Amino acid sequence: MMEKADRIEAVPTNIITGFLGVGKTSAILHLLKSKPDNERWAVLVNEFGEIGVDGSLFQGQHSEDGNIFIREVPGGCMCCAAGLPMQIALNQLLARAKPDRLLIEPTGLGHPIEVLDVLTAEYYFNVLLIEKIITLVDARNLDDPRYTEHATFNQQIAIADVIVGNKEDLYRPQDRLRLEHYAKSKSQCEVKVIFTEQGRLSLTALEGSTDASVGSGHHHRHSQAAEQDSLVNAPLPESGYLKAVNQGEGFHSIGWRFDSRKIFSRQALVSFLRGVVAERVKAVFITEAGVFGYNVTTDSLTEIELDDCFESRIDIIASEICEQWEAQLLDCL
Repeated sequence: MMEKADRIEAVPTNIITGFLGVGKTSAILHLLKSKPDNERWAVLVNEFGEIGVDGSLFQGQHSEDGNIFIREVPGGCMCCAAGLPMQIALNQLLARAKPDRLLIEPTGLGHPIEVLDVLTAEYYFNVLLIEKIITLVDARNLDDPRYTEHATFNQQIAIADVIVGNKEDLYRPQDRLRLEHYAKSKSQCEVKVIFTEQGRLSLTALEGSTDASVGSGHHHRHSQAAEQDSLVNAPLPESGYLKAVNQGEGFHSIGWRFDSRKIFSRQALVSFLRGVVAERVKAVFITEAGVFGYNVTTDSLTEIELDDCFESRIDIIASEICEQWEAQLLDCL
């Protein structure tokens, strides 16, 4: 039986959501840098792609020695299949970390209301204390029907306690006002709208109880690929790499895992990534110059040096998949 001192109770928990490429991972990395030294934090991150890159990006910059614990759930929305993938990963993370705060990042194509349903179920009633739900938005996308007519994009705004207009430094003069009006029309009455760039959030944005209601009554369906077993830990074939694909919510994902003995050209990789037309690309690569993480959006390519990774991985989410990407990647070896 678990001793009273070992029980995990009322862990302050935040959902940090937002559509593809809006800067959720950057925001979490910034928050982790601000973490009080004496606290243990846990991050549960969900990826639409089957390969799983975010865990490597986080772990390459933060370790358990620094009281930061990471767990990822790749392969589609983690609230599917009655929330079992999410519950298993969350239970394992809580048991290992015994955190003072839990951050949950659903995939940009995920369903935050269903995630909230899982977190507020009876099983977690005394375990988690749900605090502010943060939704990041790039206000420049409000004139693009691919966003404003997408149910997930609007659900992310509807559930928010705090809406963060990220990438403010790239906005046009009218973008701030447009986001404030859109948020008022789609979200809760008391939603707070703030603006920042590069995901720079203060810890105070996380604090306070959520006003979001629970119980969506919405049952979504993903493609068959999203419901298959994840390939994130499958053994690599003799070729030294494998490919995985997924689709749903109007987007496709394609990703690759490469054996650690395959060394890439850093210069060739950057050239390849600059030429990819996609909503979002995330990658970690072992190169002749060291280990690097990459985050590519429609606006920018960010490269960061990582301490280590056990294999190279890349995941691309796009409206259409280019058949030449695999050959171009292999040319970077």
